[in-house]
Amino acid sequence: MFETPLPPQTPELTGSSPVTRIKTIRFHLNGHPMELEVASERLLLWVLRSDLGLTGTKYGCGQAHCGSCTVLVDGKATLSCLTSMGAVEGKEVTTIEGLASNGRLHPVQEAFVAHDALQCGFCTSGMILGACGLLLENPSPRRRRSSWGWRVISAAAEATGGSSVPSGRPPRP
Repeated sequence: MFETPLPPQTPELTGSSPVTRIKTIRFHLNGHPMELEVASERLLLWVLRSDLGLTGTKYGCGQAHCGSCTVLVDGKATLSCLTSMGAVEGKEVTTIEGLASNGRLHPVQEAFVAHDALQCGFCTSGMILGACGLLLENPSPRRRRSSWGWRVISAAAEATGGSSVPSGRPPRP
């Protein structure tokens, strides 16, 4: 379900050279074009949180175990704690901040609220984006077992009419 692109093996990553290359990375973030001067191996998680102030994406384990750092990259649930900026060049990145549209929660967010699926809230954004990614991959997921999680996914699938594509974004130029 999760896309975890591995960064290219460059001297900066293998430790054979202390040189970090800064380059212009162009991508779309929550429907808006972005152009950043950043090291291509820098992790998306830290650019979102530290550079852009989008703190809905959380740092949990840093090892792809917990999912609290999940964002959508070209509609696929992606763990931002392992994703380099170079891996998102030319792509669409959607964070939890980009799901709501025109003051209305996304249907998956509404389903989480309706089913009290928030717990402490720390990893909720990752769960919501993971559910969106699942529904984008499979708009009509089959029930595998009876669980609270299934009720939330089922409600989200029904609310979106089988599609959890974020809507209301400005069109790409």
